[in-house]
Amino acid sequence: MKRRDTLKAISLSSFGLAALPTTALVSPPDTKKKTIATPGRVLNEAERDAKLLAETFFTPLELKLLTSLVDIIIPVEGSTPSASKVGVPAFIEFMAKDKPELQTPLRGGLRWIDHEANKRFGKDFVNLGYNDQIKIIDDIAYPEDIPAGMSQGIAFFTTLRGLTLTGFYTTQVGFDDLGYVGNRPNQWEGVPQDVLDKYNL
Repeated sequence: MKRRDTLKAISLSSFGLAALPTTALVSPPDTKKKTIATPGRVLNEAERDAKLLAETFFTPLELKLLTSLVDIIIPVEGSTPSASKVGVPAFIEFMAKDKPELQTPLRGGLRWIDHEANKRFGKDFVNLGYNDQIKIIDDIAYPEDIPAGMSQGIAFFTTLRGLTLTGFYTTQVGFDDLGYVGNRPNQWEGVPQDVLDKYNL
């Protein structure tokens, strides 16, 4: 089974779908642009989104590590880009600001990953070769088999995987990867003539 198929099997429902599309998070907000309500977002929600988008949570080093991790969870596969290429790190940044209870688990988890990498290999995680990175990930990616001392890493990776899947599969790229087409409007040509005739309309 391909890695992306394995991740799909874990299910999106474990974290829930986000209300704000990931594509809206890829570019920094235009702070001079007037905030307006949009379909599905009333004005106060749009203003709150703009405020959160203008804030920063992760440091550049944390964001670099986060990018490396989400691309391990959803790598490039054929013509489908990796998680980072569709803005998943920015989505997770937004979620950390939108749900402050995520901040300590995410920041602590990133520190745990680097501590584990340094303990095993004497380097930060992003400076390890792919095979060494995967040795760490394999120990925390499967919650049903918990090696000694890995519980914090497993809790972090489970949260991160849920966020990554949610962020990726709520983009158009994610929809296309799943083959999801959503609701498609029919072409409306008015009431059929036989119905109009029946009711003398």
